[in-house]
Amino acid sequence: MVKGGKRFGFAALVVVGDGKGRVGFGHGKAREVPEAINKATAAAKKKMIRVPLKEGRTLHHDGRGHFGAGKVNVRSAPAGTGIIAGGPMRAVFESLGVHDVVTKSIGTSNPYNMIRATFDALVNQTSPKSVAQRRGKKVADLLGRGGASEAEAEADAAAIAE
Repeated sequence: MVKGGKRFGFAALVVVGDGKGRVGFGHGKAREVPEAINKATAAAKKKMIRVPLKEGRTLHHDGRGHFGAGKVNVRSAPAGTGIIAGGPMRAVFESLGVHDVVTKSIGTSNPYNMIRATFDALVNQTSPKSVAQRRGKKVADLLGRGGASEAEAEADAAAIAE
């Protein structure tokens, strides 16, 4: 409170992405709404991360993330599923460029903690290409398990683009 009445402040939580596997979030506070949004957008652009996408539409594997009381489960989904995610998580996946994903948030509905938990899950996503490189193997060797023929594994390996 000041002499003239209440002095308001505004907080903005912004998610930015390029729709091709890069996404970031930022938080900004200011006396005016546009200024808070500008601050949050600048912070989001600074903290962008790259997430490997399978066929450019979903995640490579399931994941879990947590931040504070917020826990999230993210699962890859077949084509046509859509983005099944609540509130702030939907914004993250839309700006990331994911078209098919199933998520569940557990423990909190606080948007800040939900987004941080979602980013925790996304940071831990790996692609078969990066795993093969780390292990010193070919992608086809990794995908050739589970009774699939070698030709199918080679075709799958060729189809994977990070």
